[in-house]
Amino acid sequence: MSFHSTTGTSGAGSHARPLRTVHFASVAALGGFLFGYDTAVINGAVTSIREAFGVGSVVTGLAVAMALIGSALGAWNAGTLADRYGRLVTMRTAAVLFLLSAIGSALPFTVWDFTFWRLVGGVAVGMASVIAPAYIAEIAPARRRGRLGTLQQLAIVLGIAISQVVNWAIAGAAGGAAEPLLGLDAWQWMLAVEAVPAVLYGALAFTIPESPRYLVTRGRFDRARQVLDTTEEGDVDERLTEIRDSVVNDHRPRVRDLRSVRSGLLPIVWIGIVLSVLQQFGGINVIFYYSSALWQSVGIDESSSLLLSLSTQIFNVLGTVIALLLLDRVGRRPLLLTGSVGMTIMLGLATFAFSHANTVDGEPNLANPYGPMALIAAHVFVFFFAISWGPVVWVLLGEMFPNRFRAPALAVAAAAQWLANFLVTATFPPLSDISLSMTYLGYTAFAAVSVWFVIKWVPETKGRTLEDMDRTTVSSRV
Repeated sequence: MSFHSTTGTSGAGSHARPLRTVHFASVAALGGFLFGYDTAVINGAVTSIREAFGVGSVVTGLAVAMALIGSALGAWNAGTLADRYGRLVTMRTAAVLFLLSAIGSALPFTVWDFTFWRLVGGVAVGMASVIAPAYIAEIAPARRRGRLGTLQQLAIVLGIAISQVVNWAIAGAAGGAAEPLLGLDAWQWMLAVEAVPAVLYGALAFTIPESPRYLVTRGRFDRARQVLDTTEEGDVDERLTEIRDSVVNDHRPRVRDLRSVRSGLLPIVWIGIVLSVLQQFGGINVIFYYSSALWQSVGIDESSSLLLSLSTQIFNVLGTVIALLLLDRVGRRPLLLTGSVGMTIMLGLATFAFSHANTVDGEPNLANPYGPMALIAAHVFVFFFAISWGPVVWVLLGEMFPNRFRAPALAVAAAAQWLANFLVTATFPPLSDISLSMTYLGYTAFAAVSVWFVIKWVPETKGRTLEDMDRTTVSSRV
């Protein structure tokens, strides 16, 4: 696709720039939609998969969580792939892997080849989790970067929500997730539907330009200027000069560039890693991956539990839209702090409610008022996450690292996030079998720690250009 120069900052060209930038960011964010769908679709299928293959809680947890190991591998290698071959090649590769995973996991022979295809899908998720925020941060003007970066999280939560709609609709049509429908079990169709957005993502990745900062690193200055002229509203030549000064004399980014002379990893990289880990250790993905099984474990029937899983995603989408509107107005830190406090309170409330779970006539039960209390706490917890740690962490990871090593730094932070996600996801089934309330108490403790961490360590990046943050951060290398 050709992008022609539109010199000047007024007239039709300037009015078209915001629309073009939204288009570019939206295509990149479609990887986030697949990220959300792939990781959450298992929610409606996990109980049926466990029954279909006759496996216990440990193997079930491993099968679900193996996608997260793949995500860590994909995230770790995405930076190298993006810096060597470009952001667009990375997107297209992820699209192919999403497609293969959708088909393979929908048609498994055993739990082990199912687990392998979930691993493949995880690699695609990990790649998308790195490349989308990096590309959006590099293509977006500073004053709209937070809002455009939030499109990634909005796409993720829409992917999660749509997966729950698909799960509920397919299970309803078949009469249950384990029931046959058009030659396959319903849970297989849930997984197969992902092939549709995967093909769309791959096709649309051919309609957007390469990142101007990547083009500058490859010496393609004229092409970089063309792309900047379609997105930047100020002096394009000045912006190009800033980018050239920031990256053109540097060697190809490597993980070793993340180390300082004296103290191992740079402080800014550690901040990114801890942000990623704390985002997961609050237990958000227990809601996204296991909420159907969770509600069934306290006495709610399958159809109602799938509907409750969908209702939490309404709160998720609503919160993300609010974050999108506020992020460039109030800043990153205030939203993170608000979310941390709210999540801590709601997780504490859920812990208290689950401590009153009991068994009635051989069936699990959470009697009034503790059942409604747990449901309200889960929904409001998701809302607080959605206005804060969901979108803000991904925006920060896309913008807080200097140009010279953004891709490898983001890859390390994202890999840490997926490993943390794996630990939470793999340990929830056995830990909840021991004590659901104590498991939630652990999540509450980590949410409380996040309040201190934001106050002490997280920088405010609102309204700053990537090159300005580059100049600020470079002093930490000594």
